[in-house]
Amino acid sequence: QVDFAESGGGLVQPGGSLKLSCSPSGLTHPYYVIGWFRQAPGAGRRRVACFSTDNGVTNYADSVKGRFTISRDNVRNTVYLQMNNLKSEDTGTYYCTIDLNSDCSNFEKFGETYWGQGTQVTVSS
Repeated sequence: QVDFAESGGGLVQPGGSLKLSCSPSGLTHPYYVIGWFRQAPGAGRRRVACFSTDNGVTNYADSVKGRFTISRDNVRNTVYLQMNNLKSEDTGTYYCTIDLNSDCSNFEKFGETYWGQGTQVTVSS
């Protein structure tokens, strides 16, 4: 069983920042792609960012490039998503996600093998 510990969501005004954290456990695979999907109200899940644990490659959705940064603390086995200059369009439920079948370089193929319970991000005045 793969478990996730997700945190960092909350309510923030436009232009503000949040930092999401995810600490997965229970994985037996030595390498994998980890990142975040989000789901806005009334919409489907969309890729946000990914990180390849084997080589450190990162990738981002066009809508968040230059504003979001994904990183990983290898010692703590924790991935972070630093979100700056948040916009109302960033509102949604953010899901920490692991994909065992793709790499981060092919962003459109970053999929969901496992995912967490999600953390809510609301950007509003």
